[in-house]
Amino acid sequence: MSTKAYYPINEIGAGKPGFSKTRSIIEAAFYGNNVVKVNTLKEAYELAKNSPGTIVTDMPVYRGEEFGLEKDAKVLLFNDGAVTGRYAAARRIKGEPGVDSAKLDKVAMDAIYESRWKTMYHAEVFVGLDPEFMVKAHLLIPEGEENIMYNWMLNFQYMSDEYVKMYKKSKPVGEGKEPDIYIFSDPQWIPQERPDVDFSCLSDPLTLCYFDTAENCACILGMRYFGEHKKGTLTMAWAIANRNGYASCHGGQKEYTLADGSKFVASVFGLSGSGKSTLTHAKHGGKYPITVLHDDAFIINTDTCSSVALEPTYFDKTADYPTGCPDNQYLLSAQNCSATMDEEGHIQLVTEDIRNGNGRAIKSKLWSPNRVYKIDAPVNAIFWIMKDPTIPPVVKLKGAALASVMGATLATKTSTAERVAAGTDLNALRIVPYANPFRTYPLINDYEKFKKLVEEKNVDCYIVNTGDFMGKKVQPKDTLGILEAIVEGKAEFKQWGAFEDIEIMEWEGFVPDLNDEEYKAQLKNAMQNRVNAVEGFAVNKDGYDKLPEEALEALKKPGSRKFRYCQLTVRKKNK
Repeated sequence: MSTKAYYPINEIGAGKPGFSKTRSIIEAAFYGNNVVKVNTLKEAYELAKNSPGTIVTDMPVYRGEEFGLEKDAKVLLFNDGAVTGRYAAARRIKGEPGVDSAKLDKVAMDAIYESRWKTMYHAEVFVGLDPEFMVKAHLLIPEGEENIMYNWMLNFQYMSDEYVKMYKKSKPVGEGKEPDIYIFSDPQWIPQERPDVDFSCLSDPLTLCYFDTAENCACILGMRYFGEHKKGTLTMAWAIANRNGYASCHGGQKEYTLADGSKFVASVFGLSGSGKSTLTHAKHGGKYPITVLHDDAFIINTDTCSSVALEPTYFDKTADYPTGCPDNQYLLSAQNCSATMDEEGHIQLVTEDIRNGNGRAIKSKLWSPNRVYKIDAPVNAIFWIMKDPTIPPVVKLKGAALASVMGATLATKTSTAERVAAGTDLNALRIVPYANPFRTYPLINDYEKFKKLVEEKNVDCYIVNTGDFMGKKVQPKDTLGILEAIVEGKAEFKQWGAFEDIEIMEWEGFVPDLNDEEYKAQLKNAMQNRVNAVEGFAVNKDGYDKLPEEALEALKKPGSRKFRYCQLTVRKKNK
């Protein structure tokens, strides 16, 4: 088995793998006499269907029996309250500077004590869909939250006979020392004053996502949004992958088969709303046979460069698929959407973002008929998706250190998938390393893995801008055209101005003017922001995310000192 669920007596005890203080608090709750085991997706569906507040639509689950459901299963809709997105501020990671795990352990301990008055459901899934990498995850959640449990079992791989057999034959992860993932969740939790419980350790007074990723466990309190449970589970699976020689990827990957039979594997990295799903699933007018690994979560083996998907389904924004859209036949469940009656008196989803800004649905793998769970061919190219108005639609990065540090300083904008503080400018650029806000280990781990792919495995690295370039919108057709030129080997790149390690493919309508003083000033500022970010990594959180000096030097190298002070003037002889 890939992760460890059962222990010989001599492997049980303090200081041994799987027996940290935090894990001992969380795992014990799964064996309480108030716990009901939910073994099948059919059971989870019935519980969710009958949970108070569930809207049972008249939309059938397409070929639901193939996913462990009854033939007559319907799409279920459940709406949260005011919070309809992820809340990064609630995350506390054991081992990070400033995180008081002793106090947090007591918060978890007391929350679990209070849960004894509730019926708790225990569900299990697999994360990772190939024998090379499969881990088992457990969720404990109270009665009344059946829809979260059902969505969790839909999103990951439920315990089908096929996958149980596959799991038993799968490769042990971490030499058999990695324990199963255990997640305790109580969305109904409200902090109350208790002896010896100090809530000052929380970054938010009403919610908590507490991770002990070294021991594969988490405690999620006061969080109703399903995305917290999905990404919380992925957080730990990515941490396991990171410890065991994989690059953890929040992005999409696809494989092109070219006319000569050769393969081209492209990985795209970006936050929700960046265009990563659009690029991943684009069919390019049928020009090539294409297979899709996933559009949100996968891992790359840094030795073989093969890739494994972590989830079978898709957790998509519904706003892109209006009511009546043919794609909606693949919906399995929905959340934070409205509903209405059609002319025949049937309950239909209203999929556009009318109720709130982040309507979501879980779609079955059938939505993408060319879906695979592993790509054996080595990855050829990495694309960092940025919404930086100073970056042209595409540039190519020529050095391994520069390629990796640009991923570490990926600039993007906030999406409606995230809950942010009131007054936050959603259009302001922010740095999100490798487009993965769910990392729970030092940043250098990702830096070294992506650098290895470029330096040792000859993976090409590009930046694509899917936002605006100096006031002009980069259209999907532009980005797809650029991607096709690269895949087909027709893209022509040349040195970009004074940048020694950055090349540009000039795309019609988006050629930067390095004689434009306003543009040069904005470009300088954008590059300086990246320098500032890397310098900040070295001091923030006591240097927890410090990168090697080569990373900072790689950012300063393009155009050398001349560029740093925005002396991007074209030499007089070239004027």
